[in-house]
Amino acid sequence: MIRHLGIEDFGRYVTVISLVTVVVGLTDAGIVTITLREYAARSGEDRNAVLRELLGIRIALAFVALALAVLFAVVAGYPAVQVVGAVAIGASFVLLSIQTMLAASLQGELRFGWISSIELLRQALFVAFVVVLVVVGADLELFFFALLPAQAVALAVTALLVRRLMPLRPAFHPRRCWPLLRDTITYAAAVALNAAYFRIGVVALSLLATERETGYFATAFRVMEVLIGIPLLVIGAAFPILARAARDDRARLDSATTRLVEIGLVLGVWLALAVALAAEPIVFVLAGDGAEPSIGLLRLLAVALIASFVAVACAYALLSLRCHRAILLANALALIVSLTLTLILIGPLGATGAAVAVLVAEAVLMISSMLALLRERPAVIAALRRAPVVLAAGMVAALVVFVPGLPPLAGAIVATLAYPALLAAFGRFPPEIGHALRGKGSKVMAS
Repeated sequence: MIRHLGIEDFGRYVTVISLVTVVVGLTDAGIVTITLREYAARSGEDRNAVLRELLGIRIALAFVALALAVLFAVVAGYPAVQVVGAVAIGASFVLLSIQTMLAASLQGELRFGWISSIELLRQALFVAFVVVLVVVGADLELFFFALLPAQAVALAVTALLVRRLMPLRPAFHPRRCWPLLRDTITYAAAVALNAAYFRIGVVALSLLATERETGYFATAFRVMEVLIGIPLLVIGAAFPILARAARDDRARLDSATTRLVEIGLVLGVWLALAVALAAEPIVFVLAGDGAEPSIGLLRLLAVALIASFVAVACAYALLSLRCHRAILLANALALIVSLTLTLILIGPLGATGAAVAVLVAEAVLMISSMLALLRERPAVIAALRRAPVVLAAGMVAALVVFVPGLPPLAGAIVATLAYPALLAAFGRFPPEIGHALRGKGSKVMAS
């Protein structure tokens, strides 16, 4: 898609997606995560009644998000093609909002195979439609509609799978809805801020920088946006277990949280290492020689993956403890840092300034989330004591960049193989990762 559209048009495409994502986040109210928690903590008709109300809220807010995204595109003076894109992408996100809501029941039942299969189907259909549009030489406008049919199929398949697990008929009674939201309004605000701070750089660049600078950042950011879902999927898989442990067994919660934080750090360093060292071939494959500035941007954003994994682990632990205010404060601080640095750095540094703002904001979110978690569960400090070895292994593995004549892709492969070997040598390779790679992850986490 990047090669077909070119840097400028791809920048416009990612700008619209980022805009809609921010607005969806602002209206999300944390419904999906709250649904997962309520699914794990309730049963019977009590559960169904709550889920119907939450589904009704989710659908209503999704349409509000669609309207707000289109309104912003018009008021901001975006070209007509991007306004149409806001309508198309917004409609896709309405379907996605409903689908992820229904899929929460699959996650609550630890049916991760089905969740992965649906996501694979969605992505495969999206890629297929994009390829068709590239082959026929379509303009930018049609690419905004490529996601709609993929989302529709994913929603239909999910609804078929969960018809006996989750009520498909929504309910919307304001008097009943408010008690559900009142308990989570602080967390909802945190979700909104999280969606805003991570993507604000793209929107700010579209308004303050050139289209080419926006395109360079969009190329690297799009890779990061795909990867940032990995910690949510991997760490989020354990959230039902954390929710039950927080309710019934705090000692088990401490143990599980400590392991999750350490696993998050190990996986974050691993993925950051791979992406940073392979940034050159990744950008070349996606965008060609004309996007060389995106290589450095991707390397900066790759480092932020370390903080993302740890921050997600801390956030799920805090959510299981209903520490919504702590989550809100951490995300508010990250948003303030992101917005301030973006406005200060975009002028002199352009896209690099936006990337630095994202990196620093992620680090701030990780540190503030960890401090909040340590206040609640001091035993988690054990994970931090193991961090120096994990980080040192990553830095040693990264030394392959100094091997003369070693191609970037080969260096990335060598480093990603050397890193777990170094961890294993120091006894710091989490056994849960090995079990997960052999297909036993759910059993290990459940135990």
